[in-house]
Amino acid sequence: MKITPADRRTRVAGLCAALLLTAGAAAGSAAAAPDALRPGPAREAAALTGSGKLHRPAGDDLAFSFDAHLAAKDNADPNRATGTFRFSHYKGNWGGSADVKVDCLMTGGPVAVVTGIVTRGDGVMAEAEGRRVGVTVHDDGGHDRLGYSWAAVNDPTAFELPPCTSGAPFETAEPGAGDFRVLPWFPSGRAG
Repeated sequence: MKITPADRRTRVAGLCAALLLTAGAAAGSAAAAPDALRPGPAREAAALTGSGKLHRPAGDDLAFSFDAHLAAKDNADPNRATGTFRFSHYKGNWGGSADVKVDCLMTGGPVAVVTGIVTRGDGVMAEAEGRRVGVTVHDDGGHDRLGYSWAAVNDPTAFELPPCTSGAPFETAEPGAGDFRVLPWFPSGRAG
């Protein structure tokens, strides 16, 4: 089969069109890529954000909210984390709440451990002021779980807690009552 100059021009034009379509699809994929893989300014190293209530069949009202962050520049030191978290636990006339200043944050995949010093406590949490407490969150979409450092002894003042230490996430978040979000930490500085 003999190829004419007109056939060559048609084939080259078709090849160019295919390359342009491929390049456009690749650009669209890059736009949908996760922040950790995009070029440009570095994302924060780790984060735990969001709020939610815990499910307790006995009617307890337990709530947690988080705004904890580890800046990209502090990737090698989780003790440089900043932010706050808050929790409350009420049942009938009993209970209290606490505000906490973050002093450590570590995340791995969908799990975060955050600790901080209680800056304000009321009710049963008043004695915890000045003490470190820790919380673990498992971000599992609509089935988030949570645990806390004082679970085994039911007293956040019972012992001195080291930074980034907490209990397993054994409690279940109430469906539809909030959402916890964990941004994974990559201590080596790269995703994967």
